[in-house]
Amino acid sequence: MTDDTDGRQAQPDGIVPDTKDWTWAVERRCEDCGFDPAAVDPLAVGDAVRATVPAWQAVLARPDVRRRPAPGVWSPLEYSAHVRDVFRIFDERLALMLRSDGAMFENWDQDAAALAGRYAQADPTAVATELADAGASVAERFDTVRADQLERVGRRSNGSTFTVRTFGRYFLHDVVHHLHDVRG
Repeated sequence: MTDDTDGRQAQPDGIVPDTKDWTWAVERRCEDCGFDPAAVDPLAVGDAVRATVPAWQAVLARPDVRRRPAPGVWSPLEYSAHVRDVFRIFDERLALMLRSDGAMFENWDQDAAALAGRYAQADPTAVATELADAGASVAERFDTVRADQLERVGRRSNGSTFTVRTFGRYFLHDVVHHLHDVRG
């Protein structure tokens, strides 16, 4: 493993872990991808998720889906597998928030998940199917959110706190931002 300039260690697959705190994306526009959290209707997150799935399907059909654009950067396939898992994790976390106000989320290390899940070796066709299924599931879960549940709270292991409202924003930013990543 090698260190990059800020001391983060590259993983065995050459990917440098992302250690940034992205929680700011629930309050302000992302200058990189253009995501505007103020434009998110918290009761329409399910529809927003569904709108991204065809774009992810197109990414997974690309002939360069396995090619990393630069050393240390995930390929479109790896980003897609990550988003599939984001759909799954956020589905579980939203279910927990809807069951229990003040829910605590288990830690999820996205970089360890990428290694353990062998994202780079995944079958793009299988990932496309799994991503569509996971996207449908999390969209359906967001469809069940009622206005009186928007201020229910969930907490990450690092102490970050979300309401169902801000959780939806944070989640959508991740999905939209990664589409930006794979489009260049």
